[in-house]
Formats: sequence, C-alpha cells, structure tokens
Amino acid sequence: MTHAAHSLANEALWEKDRDHAVHPWTNFGPFEEQGSLIFTRGEGCYLWDADGRRYFDAIGGMWCTNIGLGRREMADAIAEQAMRLGYSNFFVDTGNDAAALLAARLAELTPGDLNRVHFTTGGSTAVDTAVRLVSYYHHVRGNPDKTEIVSREASYHGSTYLTISVGKRAGDRIEEFRYKEDGIHHLSSPNLYRRPAGTSEEAFCDMLVAEFEDLIARRGADRIGGFIAEPIQASGGIVIPPKGYLKRMWEVCQRHDILFIADEVVTAFGRLGHWFASKDEFDVVPDMITSAKGLTSGYVPLGALIFSDRMWNTMAEGGHRWFSTGFTYSGHPVACRAGLKNIEIMEREGLLGRAAKVGAYFEDRLATLADLPLVGNVRGRKLMACVESVANRETKEPLPDEVGESKRISDACEAMGLMVRPMGHLNVMSPPLVITEEEVDFVVETLGKAIVQVTDQLVREGVRIG
Repeated sequence: MTHAAHSLANEALWEKDRDHAVHPWTNFGPFEEQGSLIFTRGEGCYLWDADGRRYFDAIGGMWCTNIGLGRREMADAIAEQAMRLGYSNFFVDTGNDAAALLAARLAELTPGDLNRVHFTTGGSTAVDTAVRLVSYYHHVRGNPDKTEIVSREASYHGSTYLTISVGKRAGDRIEEFRYKEDGIHHLSSPNLYRRPAGTSEEAFCDMLVAEFEDLIARRGADRIGGFIAEPIQASGGIVIPPKGYLKRMWEVCQRHDILFIADEVVTAFGRLGHWFASKDEFDVVPDMITSAKGLTSGYVPLGALIFSDRMWNTMAEGGHRWFSTGFTYSGHPVACRAGLKNIEIMEREGLLGRAAKVGAYFEDRLATLADLPLVGNVRGRKLMACVESVANRETKEPLPDEVGESKRISDACEAMGLMVRPMGHLNVMSPPLVITEEEVDFVVETLGKAIVQVTDQLVREGVRIG
C-alpha cells in the first residue's frame, strides 16, 4: 500500500506500529521503509485512516466484513454478553448458552446431517481440526493407515504448520520455513483460464477427475483418508471450477471411502448468496465444512468445524474414547453471541438475496473491464471476484514478477479512495454484502481508471503489453 504524508499525530502511531507490530505476511524491506496504512474507524463498506481519509473497502477486510462495519446492535450484543458471561470453560462437560444456541443454529443451516459443531478460534484452526479428524475417524473404523490428505495446487487452507502444508498457494511456501510433506498430496488447480490450450471445459474436468483416480490407484484407497477443497479457490485466484467438477470429485470420494472436506471459510455466510455454497451452488453434501470469517462478519474471531452425525456416531460408538482436541477459546460466549447476532441481521435484512442480486450486477459490471489491454481475465461469482493481468492476452503470458503491476494497480486505486487486494498478477475483491449497485459502479470505474493509468506507466517504461 502507498502512504501519503502523515500528520504529526499519525506519524507517532505509524512509528509504533512499524517498530513493534509484526504483521502476517510482512515483506520486510518495504515494511521497514513504508510501514502500514493505519485505520482507526469503519462504517458499512468504508474505512477511515488515522488522518481521516476515507476508503471504500472492496476487499471486505479479509473476505469477512459481510454485514458491514459499525453495527451498533452488534456492538451492543457483544457488550451485553461480555458483561453477563465474558468467558466460561468449554472443555469436557461444561458449556454456555450462547455456544449451545449457535451450534444448534448452524446445524439448521448446514446441508444433510452436518449437525455436529466444534468451535475453534478461526479458519486455520477449523481446518487443522478437520484434517486431524480424518485419521481419528478412519482409525476408529479399523483403518489406522488411512490418514493421507489430498488437496490442490493454488489452495489456501490456513497458516498453522499443518494447514499451510495442506494448502499450496504461490508465495506461501518459503525456504526459511519447513512444511509437512509426507501424507499430503496436491492435485492440479481447476483453473479454467489456465487449462491446457485447446482443451474444452468438459475435457479439462475429465482430466482433473482422472488425476484424482490415478493418485488413488497409485497410493491405494486404504491410505487416502480425506480430500479438502474450497468450493471456489479464494486466495489462490478466485478459481471457479469446471461445471460438475466438485460433484464428480465428491463421487470419487464416495466410491473410495474418502472424507470430503469443504473449506467454506470464505464462501459461507453469503459470499455467493447462500449460507453455505457446497450444496446450494455445487450440489455437494460434504462430510465436513469449515467456516469462520463471515460467521461473525469479523467482529470477533470465531471458527467452526461442522461435521456429520454419521462421523459423530462412529467416533462416539462404545462411549470410551476421548475427543482430545480443542482450544481455550472454543465456544467462547462472546464470539458465539456475535455469531448469533450476525445470522439474525443477515436473515432480517435479506442479505443472502441481496448478495445474489448485487453480486450478479457486480459480475456484469466487472466484465466491462475485459477489453482493457492489460486484462487477461475477469472472473468471479457474486461477491468474490478478481481481474488477472497479462503481458499478452492471446498467449496469456504473465508480466515478469518484478513489474509488480497488481501492486501498482492497488496503489493507484488507494490514491482514489478504493481498497483492492493485490495477489501475484491479480487484483481481488470481496466486498461486504451490504454493497449497493452505486458502490459497485464506483469500484469498477475506479479500478478501470487505475488499470489504464498503470498500463500507460508500463508502456512509457518500455514494458511490452499486448
């Protein structure tokens, strides 16, 4: 992000942040020089920095500010719960009313028999638990070697040691860290834009499914225990799979007794116009769903692993085992109260329907950017979308990484009061569900201006485009 000159008051705050706060995915050189853009207020889809400048947050925080910021009734619910019961032990055989009510509510909203809810601290810990549950479930059934996990390239599933290893997004794997390699396999990303030249969507889907079947044949179905997939790969580039892909992958799992984990940390709670996208959008009832982000619209950290009664009954059979996993803040009453209020607001204001309607308008408006020379692909569904930049639209060749065009585009947007997220050669957007059509127009028009501005800069610098 670019940062304009700070006021004296903001300068002190900026320095404190730079000198002491360690941010996720810090890029050490630029951070030491530029520091952070410090926000101090938010309302609806807007953020204000420490100097009072306003920005439209088309990123939605981190895919999460679904109901918008500054909700008085949410703040009141959180405060009331904190006063009445700010914390209680959730381990073994003690609980609290807010967690019980939210668990029951989630069971009502999820498809099939996904009626068991394990609360976590966020998406990473929900996925971490889901992956661990694969071996637990199969071990109970007499298959202790059925522990291996299948994921995809360009996936992101969290940042614990286990989940960063299960995911495999460009830029996440660095040589300074170590990752778990054994027992984790990565299939091709179902990226239609990057499919082999001359391959139809149907043929590409066939290839992806065959790749999964081949892996199972090589490793053995007695070793592969789980398959994890984001219905739409989010941080991996808004990858919308080929038609029928997820259903066919689920059918492969069914044939080989492999648990299907839907990572809906991003897609759940309205991003695609549904509570959960697996069934409503892709006709799949998974064995487990992971969620977070939109569960509380970012007001309080909370994640949830939701899994089937069938799994629960198998693990609980005999009544002699321990489910020895959890967190100090599992079932936190304040977080769960925020989740309940979040769902109440979404229902009362019809935000799922609104996301579907305004999301369709967002798709149509973004498509108007497809003819710009720097734009190779515009893709997305409802309120998650991206624009991919290329050096050559015909060959789809990306620009050299050092050009940094997506960062330049986001910087140009920021200077015009718009926040978009640069990732690789993409500019990604996931605005709050309360975005209006007029605000969609602002986002698209501003992003278009930024792309044109950066294109002109690159041409003047001698970068070949087109």
